[in-house]
Amino acid sequence: MEMRSIGSLSVSVVGLGCNNFGMTIDADATQTVVDAAIDAGVNYFDTADLYGRGKSEEFLGAALGSRRDHVVIGTKFGHPGALPEGQRGGDPAWIRQAVEASLARLSTDRIDHYQLHMPDPDTPQTETLGALQELVDEGKVLEIGCSNFSADQIDEAAGAAAQSGAGNYSSVQNHYSVLTRSVEEEGVTDACERTAMTVVPYFPLESGLLTGKYSGLTPPEGTRLSMWKGEMRDMFLSEDNLAAVDRLTSYAAAQDHSILELAIGWLVSNPAVATVICGATKPSQVASNVTAASWAMSPDQRSEIAALAS
Repeated sequence: MEMRSIGSLSVSVVGLGCNNFGMTIDADATQTVVDAAIDAGVNYFDTADLYGRGKSEEFLGAALGSRRDHVVIGTKFGHPGALPEGQRGGDPAWIRQAVEASLARLSTDRIDHYQLHMPDPDTPQTETLGALQELVDEGKVLEIGCSNFSADQIDEAAGAAAQSGAGNYSSVQNHYSVLTRSVEEEGVTDACERTAMTVVPYFPLESGLLTGKYSGLTPPEGTRLSMWKGEMRDMFLSEDNLAAVDRLTSYAAAQDHSILELAIGWLVSNPAVATVICGATKPSQVASNVTAASWAMSPDQRSEIAALAS
């Protein structure tokens, strides 16, 4: 599989999103998915202290076992859903607690890619970046990243890093797919180019919408969207999105490809992207996601697809 860079890290262009671990699949199923990913050439595993209330990290660490040094582990901290009441996600004292807890759950002595899960407007970025730099200096973290940052916040972080003498974030992990292109439209990719950061897309398949499994507004039983209600479901499952998927499916078929191959290939064909975070609950899904990355699109094809998705 093609490898790309997140700072000093070499990562597979398709990564494994681990948010299902401990939430929708158990430890045994996690083991089969992790095994399949490694066999398929995936070396980047993305989790967070939020996922499964820590179970995702625990299951991932156990599934990797003696293979830990052969992979890149990315985890995240500071999401409000994983914070004690009144705690700030970017507070240096909290970062110390969070990293030690994640290290223990992952059964490792280092986190390769440690990411602030959500912006913390109440903590100066100089303080957050300074605390993360201490972890890098101690060898507990190799590279740092942020998630859900705007272009302005990326620029602010670069300025804070320069001011404090700390290292800057090497990546930003944001919602990015052919149907959700705010990363491009709101200047995030431009800010990453200015600051030597790379993009790590999450929800690249729009929670399964871009796999072709949904044909109407009522999701099939057992799917992720069948378990979500209200605004969360509506964010993905709408008449406009379903119509766009129909157009994209027809375009992909005319090129002898699937909608899944279009969705992942479109992101991989963007050089600003380091690794595409694809979740999976079965080994077959891992294999399909990895195969989908082989569609090398031209800039013209990417533009045609973006127009069809609008």
